[in-house]
Amino acid sequence: MSVIEDLITELARLPGIGRKTAQRLTYHLLRQPGEQTVRLAECLQTVAERVTPCGECGMPTEHERCGYCSDLRRDDGLLCVVEEPSGVEVVERSTEFRGRYHVLGGHLSPLDGIGPDALRLEPLVQRVRDGRVREVILATNPSMEGEATATYIQQLLAGAGVKVTRLARGLPMGGDLEYVDGVTLSHALLAREELRS
Repeated sequence: MSVIEDLITELARLPGIGRKTAQRLTYHLLRQPGEQTVRLAECLQTVAERVTPCGECGMPTEHERCGYCSDLRRDDGLLCVVEEPSGVEVVERSTEFRGRYHVLGGHLSPLDGIGPDALRLEPLVQRVRDGRVREVILATNPSMEGEATATYIQQLLAGAGVKVTRLARGLPMGGDLEYVDGVTLSHALLAREELRS
């Protein structure tokens, strides 16, 4: 196997990157000046050497605690649970949430061999047991696996003395009804609101 084929294979392992996209990326990199490709390789190596999960929430960081966990202005009583670090970035874009985060590192998927032990559930339970958390907001993805994960966490925290909530789900603003999937429409119907004049 050639080094070009090795690179295509490695790029194709990335989420959302198929073989054709990996080939395009590889040939794009080959057209770039050598120093630019070396810089990319150095960045990847530096990230691999310096970035580890935050000891508290699991967010990738270069420090023992990430910026969210170090921010004293955040509300310790609100804990937003997400599947991946990208979920933290999405919630932060809303500018509405000023609590803490907990990154699970994935979702339950028995067909893929991902059970509860593969997720950061024990640290979540420990954080709740510490007594500072009053509400856990489940912000898992609106997929079958995300729903199963949220239900599992809800059951896991039952009796822990905290309020467990789930992000509202429904129809997106500006979307056409004909393009909405059945699960989203079902949730929208169940969570419908009365209009008041």
